[in-house]
Amino acid sequence: MSEQMRIMRSKELPEELRDRIVARHRSGQGYKKISAALKVPKSTVASIILKWKTYGMTRTLPRAGRPAKLSYRGRRALVREVKKNPKITVAELKRCSQEMGESCRKSTITAALHQSGLYGRVARRKHLLSARHVKARMEFAKKQRNKILWSDETKMERFGLNSKRYVWRKPGTAHHLSNTVPTVKHGGGSIMLWGCFSAAGTGRLVAIEEKMNAAKYRDILDENLLQSAQDLRLGRRFTFQQDNDPKHTAKITKEWLHNNSVTVLEWPSQSPDLNPIEHLWRDLKMAVHQRLPSNQTELERIFKEEWQRIPKFRCERLVASLPKRLMAVLDQKGASIKY
Repeated sequence: MSEQMRIMRSKELPEELRDRIVARHRSGQGYKKISAALKVPKSTVASIILKWKTYGMTRTLPRAGRPAKLSYRGRRALVREVKKNPKITVAELKRCSQEMGESCRKSTITAALHQSGLYGRVARRKHLLSARHVKARMEFAKKQRNKILWSDETKMERFGLNSKRYVWRKPGTAHHLSNTVPTVKHGGGSIMLWGCFSAAGTGRLVAIEEKMNAAKYRDILDENLLQSAQDLRLGRRFTFQQDNDPKHTAKITKEWLHNNSVTVLEWPSQSPDLNPIEHLWRDLKMAVHQRLPSNQTELERIFKEEWQRIPKFRCERLVASLPKRLMAVLDQKGASIKY
């Protein structure tokens, strides 16, 4: 196809050329012959003749609004580029548009992509997984999930919950008391917690007052782990989950676990996103934030109250969702391991 025909696809034909197309049609020439003689795509020839037959004219009809800067063909080309490379920038898309002979602003390109259901969003960060990590996660998922006691530590702050809060307000009222979230310098007091749960519900929740080290962690397990398993009726053959933090893999911790016949789930590296207790921590922080504790003592008391209020079905669903989330990770890796 000639360069002239490629350009004509995205530009309106002169009225004189459209009249010549109609004249040749009236003299008995076919679409293919007219297209070859005037170097106009056959589809354009057919469109102009249909318009002449319908309206008795070839000139452009009045439009409802301002003509679009991007043609239909140009929009489709931009959408193809974005689907091919989701990380492409608007500046790069603008260059692509100029190469197609359709120069337009960045805002025009953005609006065209919005019309096609494509929006710019911050890319989620995901841990890099090797084939070994994927295989380890598959083995991990085959364990008896309902017999696993999940555990983790987290830091909770009295003020400054790490999330954005949106409010409906009028212009100029951003600093009104009802439109702000209370914060204080250095967080206003925080507390470190250790907790555990299973599909049967929540176990013990412990406030850690001293600096957390291997000895302190062993003491927490000694006072709370077996009692939590007993309260949740997991039996003696439960499996304990902990991550690969140095305190958890220290010699004194391993000795305590061995002496108490606790089976430890081998936790694959690069796997914090799979621990379902992370969702409970989020639930807990949001619940405590709503109650606005005024001091450290009240903060600890409210945490323990809200922890006990977490319903059993919430725990069941989190544990049950583990295979689905695991398969999502494997699908993104393109792994073909039999589950």
